[in-house]
Amino acid sequence: MTATSADLVVGPLLRHVDETSASVWVETRDRARVTVTRDGESWSAGTFVVHGHHYALVELDGLEPGSRAAYTVAIDDRTVWPPEDSALPDPVIATLVPDKPLRLAFGSCRTSVGHDKKGNDTHGIDALRTYALRMAGQAEAHDADGDTDLLEPRWPDLVLFLGDQVYADETTDEMREFISARRDIEQPPWTELQDFQEYAHLYSLAWTDATNRWLLSTLPTAMIFDDHDIRDDWNTSQAWRDEMEATSWWHGRIVAGLASYWVYQHLGNLSPSERLEDEIWQRVVEHEGDDELDLTDVLDAFAERVDQEPTTYRWSYAREYGDQARLVVVDSRAARVLEPDQRALLDPDELAWLDEHMRGDVDHLIIGTSLPFMLARGLHHLEAAGEAMAAGAWGKRGASVGEWARQLVDLEHWAAFQDSFSRVAEMAIEVASGQRGRAPSSVTFLSGDVHHSYVSEARLSRRTARRSPALQSRLIQAVCSPIRNPLSRNMRFATAVLSYGVAGPLGRLASRSTKVPTSPITWKYAEGPWFDNNLAFLELAPGSLRMWWVSSKVVGGDHDSPRLTKVADYALGD
Repeated sequence: MTATSADLVVGPLLRHVDETSASVWVETRDRARVTVTRDGESWSAGTFVVHGHHYALVELDGLEPGSRAAYTVAIDDRTVWPPEDSALPDPVIATLVPDKPLRLAFGSCRTSVGHDKKGNDTHGIDALRTYALRMAGQAEAHDADGDTDLLEPRWPDLVLFLGDQVYADETTDEMREFISARRDIEQPPWTELQDFQEYAHLYSLAWTDATNRWLLSTLPTAMIFDDHDIRDDWNTSQAWRDEMEATSWWHGRIVAGLASYWVYQHLGNLSPSERLEDEIWQRVVEHEGDDELDLTDVLDAFAERVDQEPTTYRWSYAREYGDQARLVVVDSRAARVLEPDQRALLDPDELAWLDEHMRGDVDHLIIGTSLPFMLARGLHHLEAAGEAMAAGAWGKRGASVGEWARQLVDLEHWAAFQDSFSRVAEMAIEVASGQRGRAPSSVTFLSGDVHHSYVSEARLSRRTARRSPALQSRLIQAVCSPIRNPLSRNMRFATAVLSYGVAGPLGRLASRSTKVPTSPITWKYAEGPWFDNNLAFLELAPGSLRMWWVSSKVVGGDHDSPRLTKVADYALGD
């Protein structure tokens, strides 16, 4: 007997996968026992409940390294995945192959609207969906340079989503329809999300269109939040936070946002051993086999605590890929210190954790951070000057102007936390110069957020070069944003002018006038910028790194099957 599609609300999502284990996450309609079967072997887990929603994470262990096999998902012994009528390939679980060149896909900023002409006209073509269609053999690919090899359907080992997986503040028509059926949208928080129920619906909209759902069921994913997962400019400054906490609705929003993030995104980031150390997951394990565990009160209390006391929990995580690579994914939102005299993008505990993982002895060190570590140079200077102004470099009136500008135009990236930027830059320099173990071939920051994409290459500033050994690694910043949420043409022009034109001389002047310390590194663009919806790929091998960006194009008015196109590519040594 086959269950109806309604029995499986969201998922399955294939999450953490290594050489011998895999994790499959689902949301079900009712309390259930969820079973995953692969190669004739089965693993199962019972559901737990949060605010009336039922979830399970099934851990598969004892798998063969480098194996690839289709799998099914059953709810209470009734098969629910893959759908019987699906024209897409069977979902598979592929374990990692030791020492195989590692391939990652990455990107950020994806809104959830229809994939018809209306949705594509307002939000652009979904680069993730086009890639899924290509992988399923249902979309063509085209490269003006004739380099079609990069567009061939070869599976990445991981998709890294670098923030704004959902938009809790800029809601779509579909989300607003759901909200307005529950409450008066003329009252706070208006059309923004209010509670866990609305977050659950938002994730459902984001992850259940048929093609992306299939992709998420067969490609391992890792995620980290950015501001729109909670609210625009989340934790920009203490003034911003004070303003939010003075509202009638913020407490409910932040609790629901962090609680739902733990369920829908963070839980699957963790390896089996890391999950066993997680304070919330321990409760799930302890109750396995008993009556369904209701985590509502526990998770809400947890979310409230970690918002007020961020040092009590870590959202950052790291993954090791043998001698080939280390991926370090950094929380650049919740771990901030906002007191004016102590401002930091990472609190001391988070900084110490990052310091431990910023090591060599791998071929490539990858740092995933939702916010670009290296912005356009002029914009970097402008944000640094804005921080100094807000701290009083131009007096009390200048501080007010600095805080106003900070929130108005989002001057709150790494550059606006100069002490944190300099500390992490010094870590990267020490790794790249062989002072923290064998120097990698590359130290690469992967980021999103800024709604345009580019590659920058860094070198030591003159002052740093006089005291530091020479860099043995390439120091790179790669940005892929958005997957689906492009700027309007006017905003693209304004962003280009401000970031790459006006911000240059203004930023340098403001930086000097506020006496911002000299950066340990300097950098320039190697590729970009470009503004279309896109998805990026990174392929690593000993001594080599290659990245490329793909986008979408509708041909002949066929919005169901857009064409995959290459936007740009970059390789070490180019």
